[in-house]
Amino acid sequence: MTVNSWSPERPWRGIMVATALPLRDDLSVDHDAYAEHVRWLLENGCDGVVPNGSLGEYQTLTPDERARVVRTAVEAAGDGARVMPGVAAYGATEARRWADQAAEAGCGSVLLLPPNAYRADQEAVRAHYAEAARAGIPVVAYNNPIDTKVDLTPALLARLHADGDIVAVKEFSGDVRRAYEIAELAPELDLLIGADDVLLELAVAGAVGWIAGYPNAFPATCAALYHAAVGGDLTTALPLYRSLHPLLRWDSKTEFVQAIKLSMDLAGRRGGPTRHPRLPLTGEMEAAVRAATEKAIADGHH
Repeated sequence: MTVNSWSPERPWRGIMVATALPLRDDLSVDHDAYAEHVRWLLENGCDGVVPNGSLGEYQTLTPDERARVVRTAVEAAGDGARVMPGVAAYGATEARRWADQAAEAGCGSVLLLPPNAYRADQEAVRAHYAEAARAGIPVVAYNNPIDTKVDLTPALLARLHADGDIVAVKEFSGDVRRAYEIAELAPELDLLIGADDVLLELAVAGAVGWIAGYPNAFPATCAALYHAAVGGDLTTALPLYRSLHPLLRWDSKTEFVQAIKLSMDLAGRRGGPTRHPRLPLTGEMEAAVRAATEKAIADGHH
């Protein structure tokens, strides 16, 4: 077993797909379709799933829907260790409640944004993660300063790790230089690729996992890309990366949920609509996603 692979001891490693959530035309959650999607991802080279992330539109779900999505993922995966629910919330109390729910469901880890209702200072961030960690389930920090306006800098991540409150970080800042500073300041903290369009750069820098978006549409090809990248096989990885990058970069755009769901629909999966405030892609954006997806299908990606 390599350092970059999934294991029950470190279930946040490997390819953990941030799952899109299939909705019916009336915008109700299609739990049967979601369960089938989870099974399909695991059968096609992915290691686990991350329900209730931004890609899963968790902000638009009722508490009952959100809890059921986790239970559905665990049942479909057949192994709760392969499920890493997002437990983001405005306050630490609610985040802790979702972490408790994940632990009770038998999940292997959880993914947690910093406080995102206001621009929290470092002590507020530390208190937030400390409270979630009391649930007793491994916590993966999610650094997304673009959307949360709270930056988990390498120094702050090292502090959170030293506190014993996080085991890994999903790095979404886009600044690949941070990988090296994180490794220097917190060598035991696992670095996870957080944005599809910096996969190769972070893999070369030592990432041991990928919380991934585009495997929702092309799991087998994305799995081949990930394993080649973390294995140092650039002869295989670089052509795949170049071929897929017109799609992968959508993971870092505001419209990433709509883009990935559209690609899923075109690839024969059930992406379906999105709930408000997200509206369907139109015009140039829809045409760009459609053209890139159709080219990927024509190139044999699946």
